[in-house]
Amino acid sequence: MQTFVILRILGLLLMVFSTSMLPPVLVDWIYEEGKSTPFIESFFLIFGFGLLLFLPFYRQKKELRLRDGFMIVVMFWVVLGSVGGLPLYLSANDQLSITDAVFESISGLTTTGATVIVGLDQLPHSILFYRQFLQWLGGMGIIVLAVAVLPMLGIGGMQLYRAEMPGPVKDTKLTPRITETAKALWYIYLGLTISCALAYWLAGMDTFDAIAHAFSTVAIGGFSTHDASMGYFQSTGIELVAIVFMLLSGVNFALHFMAFRRRSLIPYLKDAEFGAYILILACVSLITILYLHFSNTFDSAHESIIEGLFQVVSIGTTTGFTTQEYYAWPGFLPVLLLYLSYIGGCAGSTGGGIKVIRILLLFKQGVRELRRLVHPSAQFAVKIGRKPVPNNVIEAVWGFFAAYFVISAIMILLLMASGLNQETAFSAVAATLNNLGPGLDEVGQNFASINDFAKWVLCVAMLLGRLEIFTLLVILTPGFWRK
Repeated sequence: MQTFVILRILGLLLMVFSTSMLPPVLVDWIYEEGKSTPFIESFFLIFGFGLLLFLPFYRQKKELRLRDGFMIVVMFWVVLGSVGGLPLYLSANDQLSITDAVFESISGLTTTGATVIVGLDQLPHSILFYRQFLQWLGGMGIIVLAVAVLPMLGIGGMQLYRAEMPGPVKDTKLTPRITETAKALWYIYLGLTISCALAYWLAGMDTFDAIAHAFSTVAIGGFSTHDASMGYFQSTGIELVAIVFMLLSGVNFALHFMAFRRRSLIPYLKDAEFGAYILILACVSLITILYLHFSNTFDSAHESIIEGLFQVVSIGTTTGFTTQEYYAWPGFLPVLLLYLSYIGGCAGSTGGGIKVIRILLLFKQGVRELRRLVHPSAQFAVKIGRKPVPNNVIEAVWGFFAAYFVISAIMILLLMASGLNQETAFSAVAATLNNLGPGLDEVGQNFASINDFAKWVLCVAMLLGRLEIFTLLVILTPGFWRK
């Protein structure tokens, strides 16, 4: 473990992150609200902290090993999630406790979208913008951004890239150089954000809301500038725009890159994960719409279609926007949608959950085991598209799946032990571990009412979900620390 090198990079990245306090100052200046002091103070505190870490080790420039990359990613998200709550805590408007400020910050950076803040419509624009901006930064991963724009780090970026990017296959690069790969991802990310903001604006949002909601839509975050979330706008056009961009952001960004480079839709059509992603959302949408219609939840078939489709896409991609109190919908629908969030988006997207590719591999592996029962001596390969999947990848997926649900069960028990009822505990863990946001019962609208112990447990759940379990768990193993 190269401790000095890790501290140097962590300090440098913190100094870079401190600049995220400056755009809210500009927003405050535009709206002349005089609420920029918390951001100015936070900028100097975070920059100073990063400088203290960086200066003693600024000469330490060595190639990172894989375990160094894991440690930097974990430390960075934990430290950044903590210091990111500074302006929220210092703001006189919110009166948030340290626990609530850290929870809100981690929720933003991990693109979970679970909030403890009530009264968003009365908050200053600077705070509202900051929450949305946190999600946008966390969407693609600040580590990837750092590798793209900070070649002066003096390290090979592949270790950070592999530790940060989600999905079971992390060695595929879009371009020969990792820096160019990270830049390509961010160009796509930025292009989607600008397109989404323009579409929201044309659909009827004002400029501030259009930019703010574009940040959280493309990041699959779900934060809003209004307590009623997307329901505030009461606009079918805005909901349709959100559906389109949530769907796009839940797709593997490598597919977007390939389609753009080839000027063709063929990469989407040939991708097995993309096909499964669309099929799953289409099937659940059909079930939801029909159930809403025949249970007379809405007055018209048109409303059942729009609201059902919006909520399925929002929860299925783990965005977490709401237009209705979906947790109050009839029958099995709330639980069905919550289960859908466990699948999440595609690998290499900004979505959370287990990821579609893993679910597809588990399904194909289950089918192979059934065929083996009928033909014990036959050899069957698990294929994605036309390519056989190595057994070590399938084993890793099974390991991830097992760890995911063991951790989920432990956290549910911890929350129930703290006093939460079963429905609240289950949905709170599902909503945070899957980086979804809204849950059921007490956490249907927000997480403000639950106790501090539960919030800290859920902070860990959000980090585990964002870093895909193993990135965080690996540093707890004895083998990780052996030389």
